Amino acid sequence: MPKIQENENVVIVLHSPREKFWGVLRELSAAGAYARGIDLNAFDEFIRAVRNNEHFYGVTEAFFPMWRVEKISRDESSADIPAMSEQFEERTGKKIEDAW
Repeated sequence: MPKIQENENVVIVLHSPREKFWGVLRELSAAGAYARGIDLNAFDEFIRAVRNNEHFYGVTEAFFPMWRVEKISRDESSADIPAMSEQFEERTGKKIEDAW
C-alpha cells in the first residue's frame, strides 16, 4: 500500500487532549502535521451547513505537533462503510474539495 501523500483526505487521531480531526493533509514532517479540516465531532453539522449553503465556521487550517499525533489514517472505505469524503458527497451532492 502506498504512503499517505499530501492533499489526501485523512483522519488524524490526537491525544492530550483526545481529538479526531478529519480533513486534507497539507504537509507532514518530523515537526508535525498541517491539515485543513474539521473536528470529527462536527461532521454532521458541517454536512448540514454545506447542504443548506450556509457558512461553517469550524473549518480550520491547523498544525498538530508530532508529540500529539497518535495516528494518521487515509480516509478510505472499509467493507460496507464508505469513506467520510464519500459520505459527504452522497449527503450533499458536492465534492469535498469544493467545501474546504
